Amino acid sequence: MNFTLIASLSAIGLFLGLLAFSEVGRRIGIGRLASDPDGLAKGAGAAEAAVFALLGLLLAFTFSGAASRFEDRRHLIVEEANAIGTSYLRVDLLPADAQPEIRELFRRYLDTRSSVYQQSEDRVATQAKLDAGAALQADIWAEAITACRRPDASPPATMLLLPALNEMIDITATRQMATQNHPPLAVFLLLVGFSLVGAVLVGYGTSPNKDRSWLHTVTFAAILSLTVYVIVDLEFPRLGLIRVHAADQVLMELRESMN
Repeated sequence: MNFTLIASLSAIGLFLGLLAFSEVGRRIGIGRLASDPDGLAKGAGAAEAAVFALLGLLLAFTFSGAASRFEDRRHLIVEEANAIGTSYLRVDLLPADAQPEIRELFRRYLDTRSSVYQQSEDRVATQAKLDAGAALQADIWAEAITACRRPDASPPATMLLLPALNEMIDITATRQMATQNHPPLAVFLLLVGFSLVGAVLVGYGTSPNKDRSWLHTVTFAAILSLTVYVIVDLEFPRLGLIRVHAADQVLMELRESMN
């Protein structure tokens, strides 16, 4: 099933759950008033403040972390493009007759890397492209080593090209790990749990009103469910509505410069 659809249905489910738990809290409050006409439990304000403070902190930290990881993934794309571009330029240091084959390997490699994360929902296809990219890395490294060992190769070729190639290879692992870097499931469960508890307290606090306070209840549920949806969407920037695909343009522009 499409990730956006799953995330949207989950957000709607959370929204309805918050409304339901708010109604539960309201009924608890009404029952309390029925048994004690003097009012709701005294001194509950401190507990409510603590719950909502913790909920606010949890939302702030998870949102900030998701946004930070989103930006890191964008920056890594630019860093990889720079690493590939630098390595490609330093191929000029190799003997002239060794350059065409290595440059062709670079073009194929960049084509592969540009398309690796375009179909992230298809894990089999993504893994196949990662494997193809790793094979091309090995070919480029082997060809570069052979060219650098030739008697007519200049000393700067080894000193400048090989470290650049090493950086180009290393950043692929960094990007792959960045796509898998997410908060533990317990954090999201805690976030949902605190949201539902908060909904109960909202309903409980509005129970003295003769009529239901739909404005407060619906606003609370909508804002929380929307915030959680955006957090999840930021955590998976290749699958949801908020994407890093615009950053891939750097790789495409680099590929055009290699023609």
